[in-house]
Formats: sequence, structure tokens, C-alpha cells
Amino acid sequence: MTRSAADNLLSPEPILLGIETAGSRCSVAVAGGGTVLASESRPLRHGHGEVLMPMLDRVMTEAKLSPGDLGIVAVATGPGGFTGIRVGLAAAQGIALATRARLIGVTGFNAVAHALRREPPSRVNGALLVALDSRREDLYVQLFAEGFARPLASAEAVLPDRLVEYLGAASARTPLLIAGDAAEPAAAALEGRIEFEIVPGSAPDAVGVIAAATATMRAGRADDPVRPLYLRPPDVTVPKPHGMPAAVPP
Repeated sequence: MTRSAADNLLSPEPILLGIETAGSRCSVAVAGGGTVLASESRPLRHGHGEVLMPMLDRVMTEAKLSPGDLGIVAVATGPGGFTGIRVGLAAAQGIALATRARLIGVTGFNAVAHALRREPPSRVNGALLVALDSRREDLYVQLFAEGFARPLASAEAVLPDRLVEYLGAASARTPLLIAGDAAEPAAAALEGRIEFEIVPGSAPDAVGVIAAATATMRAGRADDPVRPLYLRPPDVTVPKPHGMPAAVPP
């Protein structure tokens, strides 16, 4: 850390809190003056509600910050686990309301892309495919242009055997960079069909959420409504009312 928390409180840039609970990790970070002051991240697929608040307390304590120091709360809106998305959004909304901080939502795709812009991989030329874990057979994917700042296609849930079709003309611009917590399954689907390179350790996290939120502010989109991003309906079966007779075949 090159600057102290006190130095950052004097910076014209606000203190940002980032929260990521939608993907395959539970992650929290705080940053100010362009510097990450403290962060914590751990692999987690379930139980975000029990882990998140203690993690927030530890990160704020390490950064020597109080809730009133926060100027912006940035949260990952999905896609990912439905419970994780709701836990993160509820916590971020509550903190923003209590501290009067500005609330900004960013997708997991943008969190990955902007984390790579913040700390570029060894090769940055070519398109970027961000692939996120859907916890089912399909993949959550979004394609970004060279430089990782601009999406080339909308975010979709795509079965592996349709991935080349999703990439379209971009599949000819190789090698393709593949990042995200489902980078390896996406690469397996493309093996032998196009040239690619995997960016290791590129699951969405709170540092990437902060980087994406900063870019959102600079682009003038920070006032967009914060809504969860669900690319498919939840895996829920609605029970029949008690005593409802079984359907009679025609």
C-alpha cells in the first residue's frame, strides 16, 4: 500500500466499497485515491449471508475506515447464484442507505474485464470472452472488444456447443482471451476450433467491481438503476396447493 487511509480521505476521489457475492467467491474491498486500501476474498458457492458482514467489518477495520467515510458502494449485480446476488444487493443497498453513499451496480462481466484493464495480462491484443459459472450445463458469457472496455455482444446463457456461434466473426480474430471463473469449461468447448489463451485467476472479485464502478462513473452512467442480472429463471418448482387434485389426462 503506497498511501495511508488518512491520505485517501483527503483525496478528491471518494472512498469506494466493493462487494462481490454473485459469482464463485465472497469478496470485499475498499479503495480510495486510486489505491486498494484493504481487501478480502475467499472461494464460496453457498453461505454468503453468513460470511459477508464479518468480512466487511474486517476489511473496514484494516483500512482504518468507518462507515461514514464511504462515498460509493459498488456491488456485483450478477449473473451467478440467485441467493448470492440477493445477499450482495441487500447488503449494498442497506449500507448505501445508512451512510448516504452512492450505490452503483456492475455486472460480473464488467468486473472481470475492468480488473484486467487495471492489471493487464501479458497479452492484451484481441477480443476478450468473459465466461462465468452458471452452476448448470450452460455458460454465462459476454464478448468484449480489444482493450476490454467495450462489449461486442450482449450477455447470454449459452450451451458449450453453441459458443462458436455466439462468438460469430470474433472467432476469426484469434487468439481469443478467455477469462472468468468458467474460463476452463469455455476453453474446453473451443478446443481445436479456434486459438485462445486463458487468463488464470480471473474470477470476478470486489477489486474488479471497484474498477468497473470507477469506469461507470467516468462514463456518466453511475445513476443507472441497480437491478439484478438474471440470464435465466431460477431453478424453483412451485408446489401445488395442498389438496389440489392431480390433473386428469384428456
